Amino acid sequence: MKTALSRIALITSGLLLSTQLLAEPKRPECIAPAKPGGGFDLTCKLAQSGLKDGGLLKAPMRVTYMPGGVGAVAYNAVVAQRPKDAGTITAFSSGSLLNLAQGKFGRYDENAVRWLAGIGTDYGAISVRADSPYQTLSDLVEAVKKDPAAIVFGAGATIGGQDWMQTALIARAAGIDPQKLRYVAFEGGGETLTAMLGGHVQVTSSGLGEITPQLAAGKIRILAVLSDQRLPGKLAEIPTAKEQGFDIVWPVIRGFYMGPEVSDEDFNWWKQQFDTLLASEEFAKLREQRDLFPLSLTGDQLKAYVFEQVKQYKQLAGEFGLAQ
Repeated sequence: MKTALSRIALITSGLLLSTQLLAEPKRPECIAPAKPGGGFDLTCKLAQSGLKDGGLLKAPMRVTYMPGGVGAVAYNAVVAQRPKDAGTITAFSSGSLLNLAQGKFGRYDENAVRWLAGIGTDYGAISVRADSPYQTLSDLVEAVKKDPAAIVFGAGATIGGQDWMQTALIARAAGIDPQKLRYVAFEGGGETLTAMLGGHVQVTSSGLGEITPQLAAGKIRILAVLSDQRLPGKLAEIPTAKEQGFDIVWPVIRGFYMGPEVSDEDFNWWKQQFDTLLASEEFAKLREQRDLFPLSLTGDQLKAYVFEQVKQYKQLAGEFGLAQ
């Protein structure tokens, strides 16, 4: 009897192992819905490194770029063309959710995909070149008040997008009509930063994690980070907008979704890998190196978060006359 039970246990464990092996995708891919160098690229590469270094993904995960509509092209491609693709995860951010709230992803809304994992929090930031005459956020605001057309803002989104919204909220708090801002939209944070360093725009609105490498290189100055309080560690010298008299906070979730028809087995395999990854100290260090802050949401928890955020963003967009 004991031998028979042992044999059954061995067969069962073998079947479980076989299922686990089958569940791992052969050609894992992370889609960054913009050109290289921005926040989506950062998000994909963080998962790429974390899953590989943690031994959670045996096959190497490639990062591919699908720019267009600040995430709209990738969202539509995944839903319509790759709905069952078990090997593909796609990066998203709070900016993606803001665009969804305004109907900028076409006929698909927040119900169209499977929300997989939120792996970190970034914060909005307002930055200028290191040689800019603007030393503080107040300096910039005063200059805009005198002549709104004299300063060109660059951002990795269209009007109504996340980067625009950050500057619009500051403008509104300062009594400036956001519609009077001179604004140039780029396809992703990498292009925006390049434009500012080249002198084509004077101010960049972005996620903090997108620009900290240039801060470390001494090429930019961050006038304000849009967090509740000063951030820890090497970022502690960056003032918040709040302490400069502008009560604006903009956290940026970074994470991933999958196609709507991905099987529960495949989805849960990825969820398990991210649950394990997010619980590890090694990943916490890796995330900190990318200047992101702790956030761990997967599966249903992330879905609830996304739906609530979209609801709030619809209200905010309505305040600026941008509602769907």
